[in-house]
Amino acid sequence: MAEDTKLSAEVLDRLYATVLSRKGGDPESSYTAKLFSRGTSKIAQKVGEEAVEAILEAVQGDKAALASESADLLYHLMVLWADAGLEPAEVWEKLAQREGTSGIAEKKARKA
Repeated sequence: MAEDTKLSAEVLDRLYATVLSRKGGDPESSYTAKLFSRGTSKIAQKVGEEAVEAILEAVQGDKAALASESADLLYHLMVLWADAGLEPAEVWEKLAQREGTSGIAEKKARKA
């Protein structure tokens, strides 16, 4: 694994740990705790909003803004995972299983 990839994975793991530590926290003092207190629908809505914002920045060609919106999207996605009890390792495993598989072949396999 390349060093930069390892650092990326560590950042995501630390982010997830931070998100989990805010679950059940005071919504008045933590944005993450506030999201959890508002429930799955609100968290999912925020994921959707951030995805749209990332898409818009990509279409506009603003690389710095796309990086920022992508970070927001990853954060909100991690909140959604934590809310659902989904560990990042479960997602990493799915990605590892698909590695080296054509996207077309992978989609066909899901339909079967």
